[in-house]
Amino acid sequence: MTWFKSLTLAGRELLPIVQGGMGVGVSAHRLAGAVASQNAVGTIASVDLRHHHADLVEKTEKCNDRDTIDTANREALHREVRAALDTAQGRGLVAVNVMKAVRDHPALVRQACESGAEAIVMGAGLPLDLPEMTADFPKVALVPILSEARGVAAVLKKWMKKGRLADAVVIEHPGYAGGHLGAARLDDLHSERFDFKKVLADCHALFTELQLGRDAPRLIVAGGVGSHEQVRHWLGNGADGVQVGTAFAVTHEGDAHENFKRVLIDADPAELAEFTSVAGLPARAVATPWLTRYLRQEGTLQANTRADPRRCSQRMDCLTQCGLRDGIAKFGQFCIDLKLAAAMRGEVSRGLFFRGASKLPFGNAMRSVRELMDYLLHGEMPAAA
Repeated sequence: MTWFKSLTLAGRELLPIVQGGMGVGVSAHRLAGAVASQNAVGTIASVDLRHHHADLVEKTEKCNDRDTIDTANREALHREVRAALDTAQGRGLVAVNVMKAVRDHPALVRQACESGAEAIVMGAGLPLDLPEMTADFPKVALVPILSEARGVAAVLKKWMKKGRLADAVVIEHPGYAGGHLGAARLDDLHSERFDFKKVLADCHALFTELQLGRDAPRLIVAGGVGSHEQVRHWLGNGADGVQVGTAFAVTHEGDAHENFKRVLIDADPAELAEFTSVAGLPARAVATPWLTRYLRQEGTLQANTRADPRRCSQRMDCLTQCGLRDGIAKFGQFCIDLKLAAAMRGEVSRGLFFRGASKLPFGNAMRSVRELMDYLLHGEMPAAA
């Protein structure tokens, strides 16, 4: 007998833990498959997965052809989904996170579904057209990432007109989550309107208003949930599941280099940098020397920005809108793909290291996915190594 209820998603009874999608390449098949094998939700981040495949890197590293790079990334996504499913062996759920802000997001959604992904998670913009993208795959669960009930209402009402409901909604608190955040401005990150208590209550009221009954989406809170006590609190106060990112990223099974994990582990959660990314979204990351230097120079870079497609050094045009390529002065002015890929490879002096603002449960130790799951759900701390 357990103290928590199962998370029902895609017709499966799962442990109420969701591993957040983290790119570039931080949550790929090893991590997602390991989490799913524990009967939870493991999530592959779809963006630029070619970096995990030497043959695809060799094919594209000196290539300036966007279509060739897109094809390589879709092949990498296919390989990662199949490998995660193989690791999971029918347990849990293998999801794929696709950022709405990524230019190739419709093709990535389709590739994920064709490759066998069991859920599509989409944030970084309102995923109003996700039902159309997945129309040929009705059994794939659809999970938007939003931060307040107003956005949830907009998505649900739009989808209902198309005859589709969200299977779950990730409620991300931009004041605590890592990476790209669900607020319009940096000044809004800690607004009271994002408090989980308020958003959960507002969402339940919305579901009642829409008369969804048992068809109401499951609510999964994300951002700042890093302890057993917090998991227990939110599962007992309106949430159906909790999403955890950074703590999974630094497990043994995490797909990034050990240097990446060490940067996240050693960072002080109170000293993280909050800034506007090149995608125009607020973001949170470790204040590494590179990021600190960039932020000192940001004003000058923004004052001298100009629209020039040649500023996309890889010619891959990964984002629909890019501050560097499109000359948008209020956006960030660096190549985010290069910086995130460098971080994944463990290049501490060059990378951008996204991190959430919560304290890690095992201090400076790296532990396994199984040990993290046992702690989050049961409060069991592993024996000292």
